[in-house]
Amino acid sequence: MVELGISTFGETTELEGTGQTYSHAERIRQLVVEIELADKLGLDVYGVGEHHRADFAVSAPEIVLAAGAVNTKKIRLTSAVSIISSMDPIRLFQQYATIDALSNGRTEIMAGRGSFTESFPLFGYDLKDYEALFDEKLDLLQLVNEKTKLDWQGRLTQTISGKEVYPRPVQDKLPMWVATGGHVESTVKIARAGLPIVYAIIGGNPRYFKKLIQSYREIGSEADHASDELKVGAHSWGWIAEDSEQAVKDYFHPTKQVVDAISKDRPHWQELRYEQYLEQVGPNGAMFMGNPDQVAEKSIRMIEDLGLDRFMLHLPLGSMPHEQVLRAIELFGTQVVPKVRAYFAMKEA
Repeated sequence: MVELGISTFGETTELEGTGQTYSHAERIRQLVVEIELADKLGLDVYGVGEHHRADFAVSAPEIVLAAGAVNTKKIRLTSAVSIISSMDPIRLFQQYATIDALSNGRTEIMAGRGSFTESFPLFGYDLKDYEALFDEKLDLLQLVNEKTKLDWQGRLTQTISGKEVYPRPVQDKLPMWVATGGHVESTVKIARAGLPIVYAIIGGNPRYFKKLIQSYREIGSEADHASDELKVGAHSWGWIAEDSEQAVKDYFHPTKQVVDAISKDRPHWQELRYEQYLEQVGPNGAMFMGNPDQVAEKSIRMIEDLGLDRFMLHLPLGSMPHEQVLRAIELFGTQVVPKVRAYFAMKEA
């Protein structure tokens, strides 16, 4: 059965028409409430991203997830993503093994290169080593997840001779996913490693990813990885309200703020026009926007088309009043998720 959940970056953009923004401290506290609500609603997974910018509240998702672990019972807790290129994989493993203890075996790591590069100079890394750092640190992270006692010869990382790493997770191993924006080379590497993959499907037509996902599974199979290891997830931006027209209207401002900010750092991005936005919230776009029935139907279509094992709705993108965010999560959990689950349960029967 497909897993359904929510991802967030804890954005702190200006609330429309108010001139106000949530403080980082307030937004972080809100995220813990959101995690607890998602658990009560029976969602499968909640993911928190890592950023090092003023417009995102969370630089240490593991601490937010640890707080969320304490008063939840079933929901799986994951980073979305951990920027492993600019952190110590051993320390990352220890942090998530600790969350695994707090949650009694509900923790995962989603590794990624990250959407931005602020963490590289912040932690003393050179961007010329961008790819090499990711590859080497992912290998080390996989090793410590497999073995307690390490022997490791590092080039860009430390060398370790017979040292043991604790605590160990409650689970036999921490589930590890690798996130990508859809690069072919990244897909090939992840498939050959036999790691589950998560695609950020945030623009264009999601069906573009179908051939890429087929290639991932074929390459992984050729590398002798079992089909149950080759899981595919996706996360996409979205918003839910009882009134679909109101949902589309309300969400343009926060979406535009985030996209416009990104466009200042990335030459291939452009400031968001309303016409582009409407195209993306339409039937063939990558945003999941509208009333619960519309979001459920679009989710079913994409999950089925792409053969997804997990879908995470990124909610919200940009800041919305917190009571509206909680209501959107409630609509997702009480109306969207049951409809999607029922559809796939019927197909499997």
